[in-house]
Amino acid sequence: MSGSIVLLPDELIGKIAAGEVIERPASIVKELIENALDAGATDITVEMEKGGCEALRVTDNGSGIDPADAALAFERYATSKIYHFDDIYRVTSFGFRGEALPSIAAVTHTTLTTRKVENLSGVTIAVEAGVVTESREVGCPVGTSVSVSHIFANVPVRRKFLKSEKVEQGHCLDVITRIALAHPAVRLRVLTGGREILNLPAVSDSRQRIGLLLGGDFSDRMVLLQGNRGEMRIGGYCSQPELTRSGARQLFFYVNRRYIRDALLSHAVMTAYRQLIPARRFPAAALFLDMPSGDVDVNVHPAKMEVRFRHPREVYELVAGSLGRALSGLSPVSGLPEPDVFRGMSKTHAVRMEEALKRYTLQSESGKLSFDREKTEGGKDRFGKVDYADGVSPPVFSEKIETVDFADLDYLGQVDHTYLVFSSPKGLMMMDQHAAHERILFEKLRAASEAPSGRVACQSLLIPEVVSLTPREMALFEEFVDLFKDAGLEVEPFGGDTVVVKAVPAILDRTEPAILLSDLISDLSEAGRPASLSERRDRLFTFLACRGAVKAGHSLSAMEVKRLCQDLAGTPHPQSCPHGRPVWITLGLPELEKMFGRR
Repeated sequence: MSGSIVLLPDELIGKIAAGEVIERPASIVKELIENALDAGATDITVEMEKGGCEALRVTDNGSGIDPADAALAFERYATSKIYHFDDIYRVTSFGFRGEALPSIAAVTHTTLTTRKVENLSGVTIAVEAGVVTESREVGCPVGTSVSVSHIFANVPVRRKFLKSEKVEQGHCLDVITRIALAHPAVRLRVLTGGREILNLPAVSDSRQRIGLLLGGDFSDRMVLLQGNRGEMRIGGYCSQPELTRSGARQLFFYVNRRYIRDALLSHAVMTAYRQLIPARRFPAAALFLDMPSGDVDVNVHPAKMEVRFRHPREVYELVAGSLGRALSGLSPVSGLPEPDVFRGMSKTHAVRMEEALKRYTLQSESGKLSFDREKTEGGKDRFGKVDYADGVSPPVFSEKIETVDFADLDYLGQVDHTYLVFSSPKGLMMMDQHAAHERILFEKLRAASEAPSGRVACQSLLIPEVVSLTPREMALFEEFVDLFKDAGLEVEPFGGDTVVVKAVPAILDRTEPAILLSDLISDLSEAGRPASLSERRDRLFTFLACRGAVKAGHSLSAMEVKRLCQDLAGTPHPQSCPHGRPVWITLGLPELEKMFGRR
């Protein structure tokens, strides 16, 4: 290699540009369906051969392309959606119509057939490796059909990295699922090898579409969430805490109906669910954010899978706060005051959010791109609003989750001095007494830490206890000493490798200080280094609540059970303990009847 600087030929430039957008057959499916939606389509059919590796065709009933523009749509930088530089930051479509076609045509054999409603005939354009090989007038239905074959035929290196047909088909279906969730009013059909594998009718309620795509277990246990902040609004559904997944594949985020992957939104969701679900488990959710197009930059990723928000802090608070309110709505007692946006997580989210926001910092110095607001004559901000296509409505949300009040149920007794059994109109309900008491104590500790004093009530020891620590424990103690003090555990250095315990949290007045301190330091150190002080505090409260809660095997009187139920009813998130385990389960009447052979 000589090292000389040369101008790359157009063919190579086209292939490189295509490689940024077209990674696999699923990328083609995504771009073509989004083009169809931009054209106002309400009926879209996707046909695949060999998982999309051999051929693809996407047909829609949209507005079509004018014959004079059809060939131009395959030229690079040709678009009907932007005319000035500022238009890039006001884009309300899924893309610039035709922008994806040059990338697809550069690495495939592509045929486009299209007709507008006002034209008597349509046009067919054939392109191979970026070169138009045919253009002729044809008779065809209104709309557009794009057929793609010989995928990556002229880029064999890229083709070698394709997976099996089933894997690639799975990626295509993932893309179709993501798009379908945000467009319930659009009918979508998928055929592979001529066999129909998916047929989604147009519906008016997003819940119906979600149930069809994500399964009955989610649709039966989804929680409605809604919220707004200024000109931003959010709607959607999230799973009840007992329904979790091993990965984040069922977290769906949409901004102005565009599916995106976003670390900030994921962070906000996990903040809301923290202390409600077990570690390394994930909820399911479909969240739809609507905001002025000028408040979001959709051009930071070639495939438009990532965005940048102009006001990321407000977005974070809207998402986490709306989820927090929705999940708090699971409380068994109706009539409780609506919780604050970040009740129980305000201190945690403040620090964690700052770290999550770092990657969203937008430079606005002279000479750098920024989101400058365009002012109207009246001095008000003017943003492009989301322009929904004819026949396509924004997602519709409805329904509330049913609540349970244990104080109103008939208490039947204990099982193994561990599980409390109640009779309800729907069957038997069983509560884990330790998990329930854990949740109660955890919320009391956290509420005390957020009080004006910022301190948890403590119980002074009649005789302070001297405790010896290992060098590692001593080093960790010095790191956590202020945290211990806020939690009601007063410990001071006593010289060398010893400390003196002067007070313990009031809920732990019967514990052994030496064992408590050693176990606590070990627990905090095993957690690694959490993202914030508040996370450590919550972990500390979880530990203390577990130690202070009534244990399994402990007999409770009816009066104690009643008080436990009353206290549990007054806490947010009573359905799970701070570790994420369920507080109660239900054995419904249908299950009982089945067990006894009645059905």
